[in-house]
Amino acid sequence: MWIGWCEFDFLLGDVHSLKQKRSVVKPIVAELKRRFAVSAAEVDHLDLHRRAGIGVGLVGPDQRHLVDVLDEVERFAAARPEVQLVAARRRTISADDVG
Repeated sequence: MWIGWCEFDFLLGDVHSLKQKRSVVKPIVAELKRRFAVSAAEVDHLDLHRRAGIGVGLVGPDQRHLVDVLDEVERFAAARPEVQLVAARRRTISADDVG
């Protein structure tokens, strides 16, 4: 079993409140879940209205599959016109590597 995750750091455009931030971030998280069958959530910069950290995680039978999905997820994140992707961090590990 392989475990993979990616963290995205976004700069939001013309957003002036946490309510506006939610209206930008919520559809991105929902689309990630729907399109790629991954777990996704806002995980960082919760109290800042112009920044968002979104985490994506998935489990699969082989590393190649995880890398392919994470590549697609990262391309999707980078192509969003309403946000600017500042950084992306990712990792894949085998269950054998965990404790």
